[in-house]
Amino acid sequence: MLETSKDFLYIAIGAAVLGLAGFTCWAIYYFAMILRQAFKIVKEMRDRLTKIDELMQTLKEKIEHSTSYLLLIGEGVKKLVEIIREHTGADKGDGKKTRSKKA
Repeated sequence: MLETSKDFLYIAIGAAVLGLAGFTCWAIYYFAMILRQAFKIVKEMRDRLTKIDELMQTLKEKIEHSTSYLLLIGEGVKKLVEIIREHTGADKGDGKKTRSKKA
């Protein structure tokens, strides 16, 4: 079986190569699994960023449409304040306070 030390060397080299091949296959497998997880994470982040972008576009459109009504709302509030001032001014006697002069 083992007639010389050279036979033992060949068996040791074969075992080392077999062990190295097994370790390399194991490392490649785990590296592939890591890349797979990274791909999933990137895909999920792209989906989330797309949803955030769509949300921002929707908000932008709603704000742009609502700003056209802000001028009308402002004018309505201004008229309402004037009406309230006139109404409360009429109750207090035109809202003017009279000062009495000291003699």
